[in-house]
Amino acid sequence: MSKVNAKKTDSSAKTLTSTEKNKTAKWKRKNWMKEKFKRKKPPPKDQGKAKVQQTLPPKDVQQFSANWKTLQEMLKASQPEKKHPVIPKPQNETRLAAAPKRKMDNGKPNREQTAKKKKSVLEQMKPTEEDLWFDDVDPDDIEATVGAEAAEIMRKKQGIQKSKDTESALVKEKAFEGLTRAVAIDCEMVGVGPDGEDSILARVSLVNQFGKCIYDKYVKPTEKVTDYRTAVSGIRPEDIKDGEDVHTVQREVAEILQGRIVVGHAIHNDLKILLLDHPKKKIRDTQKYKPFKKTVKSGRPSLKLLCREILNVKVQHGEHSSVQDAQATMRLYTLVKKQWEAEIKASQKNKDSVKKRERRPKFPKNKGKNLMGL
Repeated sequence: MSKVNAKKTDSSAKTLTSTEKNKTAKWKRKNWMKEKFKRKKPPPKDQGKAKVQQTLPPKDVQQFSANWKTLQEMLKASQPEKKHPVIPKPQNETRLAAAPKRKMDNGKPNREQTAKKKKSVLEQMKPTEEDLWFDDVDPDDIEATVGAEAAEIMRKKQGIQKSKDTESALVKEKAFEGLTRAVAIDCEMVGVGPDGEDSILARVSLVNQFGKCIYDKYVKPTEKVTDYRTAVSGIRPEDIKDGEDVHTVQREVAEILQGRIVVGHAIHNDLKILLLDHPKKKIRDTQKYKPFKKTVKSGRPSLKLLCREILNVKVQHGEHSSVQDAQATMRLYTLVKKQWEAEIKASQKNKDSVKKRERRPKFPKNKGKNLMGL
């Protein structure tokens, strides 16, 4: 009997242990599920702030190593978890990937594309009227420094045309080459005496009414030349070494000028160096013509200024040429010839009428008888 009871107790112990095991397993599962789905409540904000305010970072080296972990935990508790930002994909990514590659010609980029780029850059660099705000600069100087486009804008702004070729502007093609009623004269001088202060004749040029050269001679110097003034006169020693005798030149020029209208610029200087005289009625000086003075706004305008402003022609750039200067003065004269000659005729008529109006003093009627009676 004792054996049977012992067996029963053993079997019951075994059954109890199995039930306990089942209970513990169920409890663990429930506990695990609770722990899994348990929502962690964040600590209150005030407590975190209070802790941060109370605790300060370590100052000494020893405290730093001991309190490092606590400091890190406090910082993690105070700061929210950082969420990595989602970087959006660029919309143009597909377009860039789908863009066709440049065509290559023997390993070099396409010339058309490079040319288009250059054109776009040049268009951006082109000057405009706003860029050229100044209006007192010669367009030719702008063309030399900035470019042709800027010079064209300045010419339009100033209302002038592009300068023509000098010879074609001053000389009439296929025109009469002989003597005409009006001739233009210009002389070049060289310096003599100390420092070349005094002047003597070195070259004489005459042109007819159409700009054709009718006389051009170099003159042999009568004194030792101390300054050839080549930069202005264009005269060199070899030019006048075997030149014409000055007296011969004076005689020939006087024969040409006789009875003709003589045109020149500051012509009194040319006649003075030639030791010649000419009737004032027959002289046309472009420097003294009043309409020219008004046009260029100068009391004594230079030939260079008159040609630039009125004829739109360049003269006297560098070395001068007496032939070209004579052609320029003649062209200025022919441009206003009718007006100029009409003004001279009108002034002469006025002078004649004033002379006629002047009355001579008359003797009284009885003055002669009284004298005879005495």
